[in-house]
Amino acid sequence: MNNNSTNYFSREYIEKVRQINERLGKIPLAHVHSFGCQQNVSDGEKIKGMLAEMGYGFTPNTSDADLILFNTCAVRENAENRVFGNIGALKKLKAENKGLIIAVGGCMVQQEHIARKIRKTYPQVDIIFGTHVMGEIPHMIYDKLCENRKTLMIPDSEGVITEGFPVLRESDIKASVPIMYGCNNFCTYCIVPYVRGRERSRRPQDVIDEVRGLVENGCKEILLLGQNVNSYGKEHDFGFSKLLCELDKIEGRFKISFMTSHPKDCTFELIDTIADSRHISYHLHLPVQSGSDRILKAMNRHYDTAHYFELIDYAKKRIPSVALTTDIIVGFPGETYEDFRCTLELMKKVEYDSAYTFIYSKREGTAAASMPDPVSDEEKGKWFRELLEVQQAVSEKAYSRFVGKEIEVLCDGIGRTADGCMTGHSRHGVIVDFNGGRELIGKFVTVRVQKAMPWAVVGELVGISD
Repeated sequence: MNNNSTNYFSREYIEKVRQINERLGKIPLAHVHSFGCQQNVSDGEKIKGMLAEMGYGFTPNTSDADLILFNTCAVRENAENRVFGNIGALKKLKAENKGLIIAVGGCMVQQEHIARKIRKTYPQVDIIFGTHVMGEIPHMIYDKLCENRKTLMIPDSEGVITEGFPVLRESDIKASVPIMYGCNNFCTYCIVPYVRGRERSRRPQDVIDEVRGLVENGCKEILLLGQNVNSYGKEHDFGFSKLLCELDKIEGRFKISFMTSHPKDCTFELIDTIADSRHISYHLHLPVQSGSDRILKAMNRHYDTAHYFELIDYAKKRIPSVALTTDIIVGFPGETYEDFRCTLELMKKVEYDSAYTFIYSKREGTAAASMPDPVSDEEKGKWFRELLEVQQAVSEKAYSRFVGKEIEVLCDGIGRTADGCMTGHSRHGVIVDFNGGRELIGKFVTVRVQKAMPWAVVGELVGISD
């Protein structure tokens, strides 16, 4: 089946489970926990949407749940260990409540050795499902309810995109919209192509219609998701810049952001599209991973630092006060301290607003997992702490460019810096704390920035710009 194929969601088993739950005389409760990235959070909203239509309510407490579902992440070992710990803790609950349904799915489970471990070591788990069969969850629950049947379903991807899922969103103000799935890059450290499958893009009109509907329903911030959004639309002859241009034409007061951009596919055209837009965030998340060309080659990243700096320089030229963020891996197999020093120098030169930094985590099945890795964990930890110190200084300097300026902010919650403080994000994606009340949530406001911190800016409310 080619990757232009699209399936539309079937509601047959949603209705069957709903009828079973209606006969219970009470609303059964589900506990859903999504680990990891924004894509997992988005998948979790679809899972909750299906469960809600099946008649489930929701609880934050596993002890009150009739159904517990963990939507897992495979990117780092720590995330997997957390999941195993949480699954193990459910053994007692299962013993106390034989009718409790426990389901574990997502990226972590798509790895065959992990699925085998769960099946062998954690018999309390009833349903194990991979990343490509989310639409089968109602069927699996039905089989468990009616026939007490356990299910293991982790097929490889057929390159199909399923549309029409019900979605229970966590916020009325913000919404994530996946535009593509999978990855073709095969960076040597990354498990994603193996658990999410090859790249496949949603049809442009499906994305445009979803975003328009969200804006019409009052959503103020749209986050477009993809493992590499710059690769969007190759099979539709409708690239990412063109999609952004079409979304920017939608009428309303809202902003668009996206993640993640791969440097090898980022173009001047994309930067121009952002610069000339009405709604697109002046924020470019461009994961560099390392400042050493030798390590970038070992990572199979398909760019060098010279190309990366060309993109950064052009973005700074075309987009006023552009916010730049990145991902960095410390301690990749074979990395030396000199390689690491190149990363520090790159950070200082680019002046990132913030960086997501990680110590290398070995992933079974990736090319890097078999590479010699002589540097000790203790030494990598020292490098990591040095990196954090440099980034903290860089961030505070970067945010100082906003001090004394008035910026527009979408207020999205209560702040953390002081009583009577609200928080939000500017068009640059910068966290802004300011004085105000709850009535401002969901509104665009103007804030005069007074102080820069390493992770945010603080300012004074000037007025409501909605």
